[in-house]
Amino acid sequence: MSPFADILITNAHLFCAHPEKPSAEAIAVKGNRIVFVGSTREAAGWRGPSTREINGGGCTVMPGFIDSHFHMLSGSLNLDDIHLENVTSYKGFTATVKDYAAQHPPAPLKGGYWLAGYGLRYSLGPGTKPMDRHLIDNVVADRPVVINAYDYHTAWANTLALKEVGLFHGGDCSLNGEIVLDEHGEATGELRESASDPIEALLPQPDLVQKRSLLQKGLKLASQFGVTSVHEMEGNDEKAALYAALEQAGELTVRVYASYSITPDSPFEAIEKEAAVLKKKYRSNMVRGGSVKLFMDGVIESYTGLLVDEYADSPGTHGGSNYEVEHFNRTVIEADRLGLQVCVHSVGDLGVRHVLDAYEEACQRSGKRNSRHRVEHIEVVHPDDVHRFAELGVIASMQPLHAPLSMDSGDVWLRRVGLQRWPFCFAWATLREAGALLAFGSDWPVVSQNPMLGVSATQNRQPWQEGNPCQCQNLTDALLSYTRHAAFAEFQEQQKGQLKPGFLADIVLLSGDIFHTPAEDLAMIHPLITMVDGRVVFED
Repeated sequence: MSPFADILITNAHLFCAHPEKPSAEAIAVKGNRIVFVGSTREAAGWRGPSTREINGGGCTVMPGFIDSHFHMLSGSLNLDDIHLENVTSYKGFTATVKDYAAQHPPAPLKGGYWLAGYGLRYSLGPGTKPMDRHLIDNVVADRPVVINAYDYHTAWANTLALKEVGLFHGGDCSLNGEIVLDEHGEATGELRESASDPIEALLPQPDLVQKRSLLQKGLKLASQFGVTSVHEMEGNDEKAALYAALEQAGELTVRVYASYSITPDSPFEAIEKEAAVLKKKYRSNMVRGGSVKLFMDGVIESYTGLLVDEYADSPGTHGGSNYEVEHFNRTVIEADRLGLQVCVHSVGDLGVRHVLDAYEEACQRSGKRNSRHRVEHIEVVHPDDVHRFAELGVIASMQPLHAPLSMDSGDVWLRRVGLQRWPFCFAWATLREAGALLAFGSDWPVVSQNPMLGVSATQNRQPWQEGNPCQCQNLTDALLSYTRHAAFAEFQEQQKGQLKPGFLADIVLLSGDIFHTPAEDLAMIHPLITMVDGRVVFED
């Protein structure tokens, strides 16, 4: 075997995310592992006749970004739908939907005349008017249309779509779902949480070939942004098998930590018969099982996030829970007993409290262990619960791009929670200072999967009012939450998340030295090279 490296990067500024060796100048890779980290002078011994040497040009080399909250498959499957994430006005909405409809005439297949889109902001009607079926009818009335909000917790449908599925005069919804009705008892077009399920069931589904093609598009995007691992937040055996098939074909360019989705309707036995089996079945370095994902509540924007006190702009409204407390606790305790990591979506402070309560009860029942259970999002945390994350060993899995960066953002979120809660909203610094471990991610496709936008947000967020604590992050801490701490959040801290000999060669070479880049310019930094498992999967 050759004693030389396959790839050698020199003259760079390495962010190693390694407490004993935080920085270096050069790194060598052989096979799928890092074999050397040190000075450019020392690296010369790894140079051989077939070594590819890359001059880092003084730019940052760091561990590949690990996105701790991702929806790779569902996000990829929507890549060919109507994109509205960059639309900021009703005029723009009209133009985008009309243009897409013209380019996608009705298809003869079942559901093929439906139009579906995602990424819509709340209150995107004319002025600040909320979206409704009439506003969509004004754009397209002769084909059924459904548009998901950027957070996928609310959808808006036109009149024809509502009538096609029998929702025009309302209907039954599962817990926390709502078909919003007007004063005449007719649907406004706004469908909260599970209320849109009947429409989703009618939309045409891609076949296996189409799924793989779209998934490869999503993987390519991730590599382009320097994402080398994702924590996939929705799944089952069928979805994990799709990733495994790509791995076997040599086409999987991002590592996937695949969770098993549990809903309030999931059979209790599925936790052991399906979720626990997933952990045993998928154990490679590229595709792994081991966690379950649940939803405690909804989102603040649609008043479905669960709050201790009422919403500031809707007196008497506290949001709702997807579970009865006993049902939820029983589910968490069983998953914990089986050695599964539990990840729970919870945005409201009462929802977060319920999740922490369940983790505490699981610990009392089964004994304290290295469970690393997680709360996902934590948009609002009650001050009484801040200390509990560190005490219970619970990971705060948060998404920097979810937070409004300033009061000027026009985000309805700020009005919903009210200024009295602002000090404990998206409380990155408050939680970290209390000893919590933070793992960062994007929640793609809710926001861009570009982690440098998230890093930029951690540096440039402003307090929303005088006297609020500054929740900005030290740059090193922010990067650790995308690397070493994110690896810890999936039990892989001995394999990845650091530039260290023996670790997996997941590496990103950026376009600049981020530690010498002004905070306001960080969003412009991008990967020049992304490497996964020792392979270059993206090169600019």
